[in-house]
Amino acid sequence: MESKPTSNGSLRRLSLARRILIGALVWSVLIVFGGVIATSAVYRAQTINLLDADLDSTLVTLARAIEPRNDGSEGIREVPELLPSDPRYDTPLTGQYWVIIIAGEDGSFSDDIRSRSVWDGDPPLPQDMAQAALAQPGVVIRGNVSDGPAGEPIRIAVQSISLPNRDAPILLFAASDRTQSNEGADQLRTILIIAMTSLAGGTLLAMALGLRFALRPLDRIQSDISDIREGRQASLSNDYPEEVQPLSAELNKLLEHNRSVVSRARTHVGNLAHALKTPLAVLRNEAKGDTQLDDVVRRQAETMHANVEHYLRRAQAAARAEALGVRTQVLEAADGIARVMNKLFARDGKEVSVTIDDTVHVRTEQQDLEEILGNLLDNACKWCRSKVEVSALSDGDGMVVIHIDDDGPGLAPEEREQAVKRGIRLDETAPGTGLGLSIVADIAGMNGGSLILDESPFGGLRATVRLRRA
Repeated sequence: MESKPTSNGSLRRLSLARRILIGALVWSVLIVFGGVIATSAVYRAQTINLLDADLDSTLVTLARAIEPRNDGSEGIREVPELLPSDPRYDTPLTGQYWVIIIAGEDGSFSDDIRSRSVWDGDPPLPQDMAQAALAQPGVVIRGNVSDGPAGEPIRIAVQSISLPNRDAPILLFAASDRTQSNEGADQLRTILIIAMTSLAGGTLLAMALGLRFALRPLDRIQSDISDIREGRQASLSNDYPEEVQPLSAELNKLLEHNRSVVSRARTHVGNLAHALKTPLAVLRNEAKGDTQLDDVVRRQAETMHANVEHYLRRAQAAARAEALGVRTQVLEAADGIARVMNKLFARDGKEVSVTIDDTVHVRTEQQDLEEILGNLLDNACKWCRSKVEVSALSDGDGMVVIHIDDDGPGLAPEEREQAVKRGIRLDETAPGTGLGLSIVADIAGMNGGSLILDESPFGGLRATVRLRRA
């Protein structure tokens, strides 16, 4: 059952640049909203403090401008020259208001003295604020009202005081329009949002460009590793930034270790080949008699020799296939083997031609490519009538397709599959061990390719080898 990728795994695969940008984006959002809220709150508090200071001054002025009546009644009278002198108090509904409220013996509000700005409506004093002020004489009670005499939002300050020879308290009321302070706070918030959002956006853009430039060495490492894998260079260069140099050095050490492992494997395979070939040669030379035992020894020695050759070649090919940085030109390898075959089969009137562009390269060691081409060309020259052609081209799947065509009798479709099996000889009269095509298939497979036998355009056999393009 296929497992679904977890969100935790997706986060682990998230690129470094995106991680940094997402963190910066979250931080920018917090800074923008936090800064806007905090700055707007400070501005509002400061404007309210200024309004409260002005209202407190008005309350002090009102307290000085009232005195008891001279006739001994419970009423009070104002001293006009001591009342607040701001002309806004003399114009109806200007946003600046004051009221002196006279409380009766029973706690009701029987009369008041007001500024002309209040006009003829009821003073916008909430009952709960009036009761709170009466309960705490001398303490200024403040609050906000959303519907003033002109329908505007106002800031209120109310205070209760007592006059000599009077039991009932007097409420002093002052109010100021909050419209301008609210609009100023809203404008400041809008300006802050625009300015801080622009700053955050510019910072994120600059960070994205900076990350793109800063992470470019990693792209270079990826490109260089691809070149090493394709065989265009042997190791990473040393001109990376200081932070990337340790990674480059460790990768170069790993590449060198890989090459040393492959080299040791080749040495061991070669030693094993020499160690086995000598005893086998002795057995074959000693079993020259005509007895049944000599015949059995010869046959078994030949079988052992064929198996040793087969598996040693597979081991050598496997060791070479694990090497990095391999790149071989197909034309050079094919030309060299074609010249040898032309000399060997010149007396039979057979010719090998090569039509390959010099830009075609494979990700296979030259020794393996020569082993493949040598076996296929030797087989084609043995069975062709007069000509063998070698061609190669690159397909769209990252592979190089090499064709070896001959004009011989070819193979039937059912024989082609049998021909690539180890030790199978379709014609026992021809010399050989039946390992050639099997070795070619093995080496091609170890190098990420394949061998296919088909009908040639010349009427004979076409051997098609696919290898990874370098």
